[in-house]
Amino acid sequence: MAEITKDMTIGEILSTKPEVAPVLMDAGMHCLGCPSAQGETLEEAAMVHGMDIDALMDKIAALG
Repeated sequence: MAEITKDMTIGEILSTKPEVAPVLMDAGMHCLGCPSAQGETLEEAAMVHGMDIDALMDKIAALG
């Protein structure tokens, strides 16, 4: 399985590892299907939502 990086778009992440969706939803990213989310990197989305990208990456990594 491909590694998820903060430089991947939300769309890439969800198509690569759909089980990440609940982690993103719990973090406050409720518009995962929005056109802007499809072209936005995880790091950009975290910044827009005022999230700590490293803490979010830790949660995603914990999925295995």
